[in-house]
Amino acid sequence: MTNTEISKARKIIAWVIAGLLTALFFFSSSAKLFLRPEQMGQMHLANWRVIIALGEIGSALLFLFPKTNIYGTLLLSSYMGGAIIIHMTGGLSLVMPTVVLIMVWIIGFLRNPELIKK
Repeated sequence: MTNTEISKARKIIAWVIAGLLTALFFFSSSAKLFLRPEQMGQMHLANWRVIIALGEIGSALLFLFPKTNIYGTLLLSSYMGGAIIIHMTGGLSLVMPTVVLIMVWIIGFLRNPELIKK
């Protein structure tokens, strides 16, 4: 096995966690669109909620599939960085967006071992 090949167990773990994160992003985007749109108003983003939710869905889909997961990792990293900034300026807890960002990075490295150069 070469350095860039991924073991079967590692693939399964990465798929499961990627699937869970994708579900989390789908739930988050549906909340922005349907369940709790007033939250976006509290953060002064009400006019952008549809664009933000669609960007979240698109990024999560790119993240899920193997051929595009590196692009999804980059987009979700940017998205979560923005979420951290919004939480910082709004006086909200940074725990959730930070943990999600770290999980996105972990899955990105699990699925793309070539990102870690020795």
